[in-house]
Amino acid sequence: MPFVDIKVAGPLTTEQKRGLVEDVTRSLVERCGKNPATTHIVITEVATENWGNNAMLVMDRKPREDATADVPR
Repeated sequence: MPFVDIKVAGPLTTEQKRGLVEDVTRSLVERCGKNPATTHIVITEVATENWGNNAMLVMDRKPREDATADVPR
């Protein structure tokens, strides 16, 4: 029974959450042979004022022009 805990900085839309749940479930089924009926996924949205990286709060970072530029496809 897989249990996946996803933590993200900032809010996601309901549609983004649906997509994440679908994608992660599909990956566990295809790559690991897991049963989707027993796969549990929890998404926790953490306020950017409560998340730090590279010695600063996420909320203090300057927004990038293309925030998905380094995301593999």
